[in-house]
Amino acid sequence: MSDIEQGSVLILGVGSPRGLGAATARVFAAAGFSVVIAGRNQDKLRQAAESIAAVGRAPRIEVGDVANAGDVARFVAAAESLAPLQVAVQNAGGNSRSPFLEVSPEVFEEHWRAHAFAGFLLAQAVLPNMLTRKAGTIIFTGATGSLRGSANFAPFAAAKAALRMIAQSVAREFGPQGIHVAHVIVDGVIDGDRARSLFPGVESRFGEDGMPHPDEIAKMYLVLHRQQRSAWTHELDLRPWSEKF
Repeated sequence: MSDIEQGSVLILGVGSPRGLGAATARVFAAAGFSVVIAGRNQDKLRQAAESIAAVGRAPRIEVGDVANAGDVARFVAAAESLAPLQVAVQNAGGNSRSPFLEVSPEVFEEHWRAHAFAGFLLAQAVLPNMLTRKAGTIIFTGATGSLRGSANFAPFAAAKAALRMIAQSVAREFGPQGIHVAHVIVDGVIDGDRARSLFPGVESRFGEDGMPHPDEIAKMYLVLHRQQRSAWTHELDLRPWSEKF
């Protein structure tokens, strides 16, 4: 691969080393990319950075708000300062269960900002340089909620569905200009620290290989970036073998 292909990668939404953001960073670092990880919790970013440095280059850490335009611009500039930004991943945003009538306007807006608005800001920030180079990959992490809204998860589903529409619109506008835009639907409970802390014993509920493993999802992100443009994937859905759909 050329030097520009082995450029930099920016990942929004990196928490603990067992999360998808950190796993994605490890996969790209191991492949030789310079990596920038961004999130709100500096301690978690440092822990993730240690796991990334163990397999490749030590990542650059950027602390900030993915729903703040100034912070996102700073994240992008940090990546471009290391090497041409080749891949940008919007992986930020949490999830919370709540009966619809108990959802506050603040919680609803918070979900939308962390998932959809952050994706919008990221795409706007990375596209100018990518268009100049006529190359680049933007990946949005989706979920089951991207396709259907479950009871008690209205804020999450609304935000993820909005992110999916952003991905489609950006892909249709900029795909013909050389930018690969992909939306990855993770249909299942990711086997990470977040799920295990929120739902004790969750691994026994789903059984062996019943939860998508972050490292395996991350490998597919690298596959998406390396696809030749005559056969690009826009939407990819990943689920464990036992998940009903």
